[in-house]
Amino acid sequence: MPELSRRRALTAAAAVTGAALVAVPAARADDHHHDSHGSPESFDEVYKGRRIQGRPTGGGGHHHGGGYGVYVDGAELHVMRNADGTWISVVSHYDPVPTPRAAARAAVDELQGARLVPFPAG
Repeated sequence: MPELSRRRALTAAAAVTGAALVAVPAARADDHHHDSHGSPESFDEVYKGRRIQGRPTGGGGHHHGGGYGVYVDGAELHVMRNADGTWISVVSHYDPVPTPRAAARAAVDELQGARLVPFPAG
C-alpha cells in the first residue's frame, strides 16, 4: 500500500471538510444575538478555564473583523467575518463558525491550554 503523502492527506482533509460543511449543525440560540447594527453583542465569560471576551471596537470597517475585537486571556485573537456572515480566526481558520463567541471557544479548544500569541498587525 502506498505511503500517505502530505498532498494526499490534505486532499482527503479537504474532501472531508467539504462534506462536513454540507451538514453544519444548528448554532446555539445565544450565539445569534446582534445589536441593531448587525454587529454581535459583547461577551465576557470563562470557557474551559480561559477568559474569552468580545466587543465592538472603534476600528471601523478597515479591519477584517469589521470593528469587533476578540480576546483570549487578554491576548487579541485575530478574527475575520466572511461574506456569508460566518467567522473564522487565525487559530481555526478552516472551521467557520456563526459568531465571534464561537470563534473564541473554537480557539480555546484548538489551543489545548497553550498561550495565544498575538497575530502581528501588518
